[in-house]
Amino acid sequence: MRVGRSAWVSVSVATLWRSWASPRTVDQPALRAPAEIRGWLGAMSLTDRRGLQGRADTQALLGDRVLVTAVSGSWAKVVVPDQPTPLDSRGYPGWVPLRQLSAVAPVSAAQYATVVSRTAWLRADTAAATPVVEVSYGTRLPLLAGAGSWLRVGLPGGQVRRVSPAAVARRTGTAAAQPTTGVSMVQSAQAFTGLPYLWAGRSGFGFDCSGLTSLVHRVHGLVIPRDADAQATRGRAVASVAMAPGDLLFYATSSGYVHHVSMYAGSGQMVQSPATGQAVMTIPVSTPSYAVQFAGARRYVP
Repeated sequence: MRVGRSAWVSVSVATLWRSWASPRTVDQPALRAPAEIRGWLGAMSLTDRRGLQGRADTQALLGDRVLVTAVSGSWAKVVVPDQPTPLDSRGYPGWVPLRQLSAVAPVSAAQYATVVSRTAWLRADTAAATPVVEVSYGTRLPLLAGAGSWLRVGLPGGQVRRVSPAAVARRTGTAAAQPTTGVSMVQSAQAFTGLPYLWAGRSGFGFDCSGLTSLVHRVHGLVIPRDADAQATRGRAVASVAMAPGDLLFYATSSGYVHHVSMYAGSGQMVQSPATGQAVMTIPVSTPSYAVQFAGARRYVP
């Protein structure tokens, strides 16, 4: 692993930490390879989940490319190019255990398989197809071939796994895995209804508010900023009376700081991942606690 070179996430979900010293004892399952995401989430209390604020900022998925900017002991500082941010022009920054990265890129392929269910199991490349690792919505891997009732996909480091065709969308090159329409994005976001909020979450195991909106946009072919405050400065401004499904709605403090984002679902409703202790839900845009902080809407759909 060399500074200035690309690497690829080799675990189901890699959390990006503020520093190598940020993780707590309760966070150790998330640092392993393979990452024990469900075990990590199941062990955390609400207080532990709230304690992620200031420690972690985002996540990257299996197969995502990162750029290594520093190495310290068993940790690498990286930036994630497909998560734009004002924090670094190269991509979203954070620290990741070296064991969760590979210097060997996945093979190139004519087609790619993107997970479009909440999560999916990658299985051993054998006739038994034993489950090996559970991966997230949005995980994008090169499609190698079919294998009976399974598809064969390539991982960083050269491993091959099988996945159910029902869990993925197969597309050529860089084509969007799901339709680039507002209605389709709303359907994708609402498919996570009931999923508990996770600070820094950007996977089908848990989202924060902008993690949900940014990953849904990516799967639908649109790369947008990672965080709500940055999302509020891009795209095209939309008047309240002209809002359409898929538009992003922003909420700010009295000082003007944008701290929350939701997605307009149509008919006066919005879908959101609101806060620790709550879950992805669809509620009226007119909900008083939100309406009083409404700071505008923006559209990224062409």
